Amino acid sequence: MNTKSCGSLLQLSRMGFRLCASKAPCCSARAWNLTRVTSTCLPHISPHSPVPCSHSYSSNIKMRSYLQYMKHKIIPPPSPPYSHVCQVGDPVLRSHAAAVDPAAITGSEVQEVINTMVKVMRKLECVGLSAPQIGVPLRILALEYPEKMLEESSPASREVRGLSVQPLRIFVNPQLRVLDGQTVLFQEACESISGFSATVPRYLAVEVSGLNEKGEAVTWQANGWPARILQHEMDHLDGVLYIDRMDSKTFININWQAYNE
Repeated sequence: MNTKSCGSLLQLSRMGFRLCASKAPCCSARAWNLTRVTSTCLPHISPHSPVPCSHSYSSNIKMRSYLQYMKHKIIPPPSPPYSHVCQVGDPVLRSHAAAVDPAAITGSEVQEVINTMVKVMRKLECVGLSAPQIGVPLRILALEYPEKMLEESSPASREVRGLSVQPLRIFVNPQLRVLDGQTVLFQEACESISGFSATVPRYLAVEVSGLNEKGEAVTWQANGWPARILQHEMDHLDGVLYIDRMDSKTFININWQAYNE
C-alpha cells in the first residue's frame, strides 16, 4: 500500500466508510482488568404502567432525531482516530485492516494514529489496543504492561497467568507465528465489548515480527499473558473478536452480582 492509499484510507475512515479496508487491494486487552466496568441497562417498566401510545413514541423519536441533527450542525461529531474505543456493532471492528506503507509510518497521519492509540490505551488503563478500535482500519497494534498494574496483581495470579512488566511496544503490519501449540484458558475482556468477559483459549507462546513506530524491523517472542495480549490484538486486525473464540457458557456480565444486591 502506497502513501497515497494509506492517506485515502484514513480519509475514508473519517467519512464513515470504515469497511473500505476489506476491499482495499493492499489488505493483506482491553487490559484484562475485570474490575473496570461500564454498564448500561434499559429502564424498568412495571406491568401495571400505562403503555405509551405509538404516536407519542414516534414523536419522541422525531424530536430526538431533530435535536441530534441540530447538535451535529453546531458541534460536528468526532472523526477517526477517535479518543474513545469503538464498540461491538461498529463495522470497523469486523473489517480486515489494511497494511501500512512502510514509507508512511513516520508521516504525520500514521503517527497521529499511533499517538492516539497510546493515549487512549493509557487513559483506559488497557494493556493492548489496535488501530481499528479507534476507528482506523490499519494494521497497527500497541501493547504495554506497566509495573503499577503488575503490583496490583497477587503473586499467585502473576505465576498462574504468566504476568510480567512490558514496556510500550508498537507493531505495524505485524505477523504472528506460534512457538508453542499448547493452549491455555483464562478469562478475557475487551474495551470494545465493555462490561463483559469470557474464557478464551490462547497459545502459550508466540513470536511477532513487523515494524515499530520508527519504521524499523522488530521481532519479539512472548509467552504467558503478553502472548495472550498479542493474539487478542492480532485478532482485531482481522475483524475477529474474543467472542468468536470464547467458551459461550463462560460469557458473563462482570457486574452480574451487583444486580442481585
